[in-house]
Amino acid sequence: MKQGFFVFLILSVFLFSSFKPDKPAYHLVTSDGKPVKYQKMTDDLKDADMVFFGELHNNPIAHWLEYEVTKSLYASRGKDLILGAEMLEADNQLILNEYLEKFIPVKHFEEEARLWKNYKTDYKPLVDFAHDSGLVFVADNIPRRYASIVNKEGFKGLEKLSDEAKSYIHPLPVPYDPEVKCYKDMLSMKGMGTHITPNFPKAQAVKDATMAWFIYKNWKKGKIFLHYNGSYHSDRHQGIVWYLLKQDPSLHIKTISVVSQKDIDTLNPANKGLADYIVIVPEDMTKTY
Repeated sequence: MKQGFFVFLILSVFLFSSFKPDKPAYHLVTSDGKPVKYQKMTDDLKDADMVFFGELHNNPIAHWLEYEVTKSLYASRGKDLILGAEMLEADNQLILNEYLEKFIPVKHFEEEARLWKNYKTDYKPLVDFAHDSGLVFVADNIPRRYASIVNKEGFKGLEKLSDEAKSYIHPLPVPYDPEVKCYKDMLSMKGMGTHITPNFPKAQAVKDATMAWFIYKNWKKGKIFLHYNGSYHSDRHQGIVWYLLKQDPSLHIKTISVVSQKDIDTLNPANKGLADYIVIVPEDMTKTY
């Protein structure tokens, strides 16, 4: 009997060891590349004033994790959770509120608001979560048409806007430091051709400044604001985070960034320090668009 048991054990070890290891969809690490459990991350995030989830816009793992983090923070903070997103522009706040407050049906909201082409697959679950849970959702980005003015004319182009138009952007004059690394680096970006002009970083900055303005305006002490944005808007605590900390250095801010790598087991040196928590996803992950 004992001999038969050992033969069975040896065969079992051989069979199981011959299987290929699982292929994880992502690897979660700290800023310096150390593996960290999802629960440990969310336990840390729940005590922040603000959390920035820096996504890759067309990555399904990023969008799934945004939804999971939202549910986790709601479970721990309840109605103290406020949501906001780069993907919704400030002049759409009225119609967004009408949907969240159940004044209008989802059909009217989705037909009349200016929504990204991947809204239904990637952002609708987040907006609908706010709708179903009674949460505030802030449309905080500058209307694209005004960012386009900055790209063409610089900040001075905003001065000709009406008072109503100016209510959808950071108050003028917009503070800007061209030496902030994320803006300085834009001028040396390759592959963008004639799109890279001296005003290009300013157009990015006016987005960051406007989002920071509306985030801070809608946040209160004791609340936690979870914001969804492209990773470049919050990586290395620059972009939106830089503007917020200029306004209120006491803010306790945590960041998440999603990066794409061929090997997800080890964080590439270039990606270290991007955020407090980094989600590594495979380069060949299916894209949403």
